[in-house]
Order: sequence, then structure tokens, then C-alpha cells
Amino acid sequence: MKKTYIGSCHCGAVRYEADIDLSQGTFKCNCSICTKTRTWLTTVSPDAFRLLAGRAESTEYQFNTQTIHHLFCKHCGVRSFGWGDTPEGGKFYAVHVTCLDDVEIDELVSAPITYIDGRNDNFQSSPVETRHL
Repeated sequence: MKKTYIGSCHCGAVRYEADIDLSQGTFKCNCSICTKTRTWLTTVSPDAFRLLAGRAESTEYQFNTQTIHHLFCKHCGVRSFGWGDTPEGGKFYAVHVTCLDDVEIDELVSAPITYIDGRNDNFQSSPVETRHL
């Protein structure tokens, strides 16, 4: 069931609301940036995401194909969400579930995790090793 969560960076300059059903799944990727930052995400459609504050307080980082916009707070450096486009042309928001301020620990523990092999651009498969993610 969808629930509206409030998310933010560490200092609170970037804040948002997102309508998320964590029981529908989360994901972890083994690409270079996700591995280095131990990213844990869920995706939502544009109509389920509302930036409340911090557009001017955010900066962007892109690499490789530059299709994902990795946003982070200029003050504290935390990446609480980002966005991108699917190959079919649909926009999505990627929400860092660890930045949801009002999420219950039990909700995170119960959320299914799919592992994605982004390091090899094989987004339909799991990587061979996931223990470090």
C-alpha cells in the first residue's frame, strides 16, 4: 500500500514528499557510484514525487551515459534523490530509502531488494556477488 513519506538530506536544506509502496520493492546496484555510496533506492513516477525545498540547494553529478541525474545537497553532500529517463522515454525519480525521515525500521527490513548488475550494463540481471552491496 502506498504511503506518503517525507525525505531529506542530512542538513534539511533539501526536502521532498514521495508516495511509495515499499512492499513493491527496492533495489541496490553494483555500478561504480552505487557501490561507492552503498545506495539503496526505490523508484517513483513524477506524479508521486514532490520537491518541497532545496532546488537551489542541490547540485548535479552525471557520468558515463549521463542519463541519470545524481543530485546532492551543496551543504551536507547527501544524495537523497535523483531522476532519470527510461529507455522508453518515461521520467522517474530514484528515492534513497535511507533518506526517508519517517520510515519505520520494520518497513525497511521488510522491503524486498532486487540487485541490479549496473556495472556490466545488464540491468535485467543480478550481479554474481551482492554481499557487499
